[in-house]
Amino acid sequence: HRMLPIWSHYANENWCMIGYHAVSVIADAAVKGNDGFDLPYALMACVQSAKNNWYDGLGYYREFGFVPEDKSGSSVSKTLEYAYDDWCIAQLAKKLDREDIYNEFIRRSYNFQNVFDKSIGFMRPRLSNGSFKTSFNVLSTHGQGFIEGNSWNYSLYVPHNPDALVSMLGGKKQLRAYLDTLFTMHLPDEYFAETEDITRDGLIGNYVHGNEPSHHVPYLYNWTDNPWKTQYWVRTICNLMYQPKPDGLSGNDDCGQMSAWYIFSALGFYPVAPASPNYAIGSPLVTKATIKLENGKTLTISTQNQAKNNVYVQKVLLNGKPYNSYFLNHNDIVSGGEITFIMGDKPKKLK
Repeated sequence: HRMLPIWSHYANENWCMIGYHAVSVIADAAVKGNDGFDLPYALMACVQSAKNNWYDGLGYYREFGFVPEDKSGSSVSKTLEYAYDDWCIAQLAKKLDREDIYNEFIRRSYNFQNVFDKSIGFMRPRLSNGSFKTSFNVLSTHGQGFIEGNSWNYSLYVPHNPDALVSMLGGKKQLRAYLDTLFTMHLPDEYFAETEDITRDGLIGNYVHGNEPSHHVPYLYNWTDNPWKTQYWVRTICNLMYQPKPDGLSGNDDCGQMSAWYIFSALGFYPVAPASPNYAIGSPLVTKATIKLENGKTLTISTQNQAKNNVYVQKVLLNGKPYNSYFLNHNDIVSGGEITFIMGDKPKKLK
């Protein structure tokens, strides 16, 4: 097929999900220094995968800058996930100084803008004539242009460019208000009753932790005027959605992602956009964790004042020095040393 794997199962391709996310795995490895493979050949494979017109509406995506709903279902989800994958390809091209490929795919990575309806403030399906779909419900997961999700959740699927998301929504306060509503509203059963992988057990308000496309969402508060709300909701999710029992996960552990989210979050940081060297800070659960890195170095993560109610980060120390950012860099991690989180029961802005 001249295509990187989409959803392999027992060494067979079953095409059951959207996107061409193998490119994100390759780009993330390369960007983070795990580059002991043929990078130019890998880039060629990524580019070829992103240019197969026969694949799942991709030809329309390349023609229109979005997948039209009247040509291919789940069109908005496909457009958004293709745009993220294109950004990943651009990062790999940048590492290899392939400016031509970088420019092509960084342009494609902005295609999320083409399915954003400014008049309602949500992602919305478009048709091949350029118009937005008229019959549309932002709460429903049925036939609205999304796969296993609704517009409320998928409208936040711009993991590679949260700054652009902030701008589209009107600013940091508007993104914060959007997130506040998402986590606290009630989603009636009728909107997801027949949707695979979405159950009441995996919901907090209208936030769907039981399905992976939403997993970056709690960390988006780091781009708002209330970044500490990431800490509150991450700790809440860890406590509500993970239990030490046979049915202790809130959804399928697809590719291990449900568990990986917990491990990262328990350590206190999370990769909002694989293929970026940055990790967003959350609310660590551990008292102390020691990670033996592949390069022979050791990273120690420790907390002070760790307690059930002390969910808010008061201060971060990197090797004993104050670290005044809500984002860790991959180099900070692989260099080894110690990251210390000082916790408290009241929100405090890092300075």
